[in-house]
Amino acid sequence: MSNSLRLYLDQMFQVDVAQALREQGYDVLRASETGLARVDDCQILEKAISENRILITLDEHFGNWVVLPLSKHPGVIRIKVTPTTSSKVIKLLSHFLRNHTQEQFIDHLVILSGKCAKWILTA
Repeated sequence: MSNSLRLYLDQMFQVDVAQALREQGYDVLRASETGLARVDDCQILEKAISENRILITLDEHFGNWVVLPLSKHPGVIRIKVTPTTSSKVIKLLSHFLRNHTQEQFIDHLVILSGKCAKWILTA
């Protein structure tokens, strides 16, 4: 699969995660690089949508449609790893992302753990 995915990393990810993904050829923006280092989830999602980027987050609110409704969007990947270290996140994402295209993520929430990837159609 192509590694031309456009990704938007939520505010909790360190620069080393972005750098590792960039080195693999992904087009990556971090929330802190867009001036959104300390904003609410709605603003993070709006920015990802406006940039046509798949949002990558650790935030469980993205699985709760009452708190944060998901309708039309380029995709959201919620990562579940313990402990949440940059190296674990990089390893998990590197393996997972290389097997998918940008289009596959449209209107999907993917809950990604070391054991499985649960795909949920949100629109």
